[in-house]
Amino acid sequence: MRSVFRSLLTPRWLLLHVLFIAATITTGFLAVWQWDRAHEAGGSFQNLGYALQWPLFGAFTIFLWIRVARMDLSREREEAAPEADASAEQVVEQPEVRRKRPLVPPPAPRVDPDEDPELAEYNRYLAELNDADRRAS
Repeated sequence: MRSVFRSLLTPRWLLLHVLFIAATITTGFLAVWQWDRAHEAGGSFQNLGYALQWPLFGAFTIFLWIRVARMDLSREREEAAPEADASAEQVVEQPEVRRKRPLVPPPAPRVDPDEDPELAEYNRYLAELNDADRRAS
């Protein structure tokens, strides 16, 4: 657990902490400013909308801060795990991840020129471009 806190106190992370804190405080000030502006004589519903929107930006900043910290910590754990496994000389097999969808969709069925002449002409044009691209590479 101590390594967790140490990794969040590196110079890089200290700078990120300052940045996230400054961004969160700034969104709070902007929300108050827009709220006051909405209640002035020249204020409008747009200012009121912004006053309600800025706290959401601040909440997103906090969410992003936590998410980035967790991603960084999990990456460090994954990097430390092979070192521990290598010292114990144990190989742990990872389960194979199967995709539910193929990376490349299947080709579309051929279009008969009698069905749709414009679409058939367009498909011929695309096939010519594909052939020219294959010849060029």
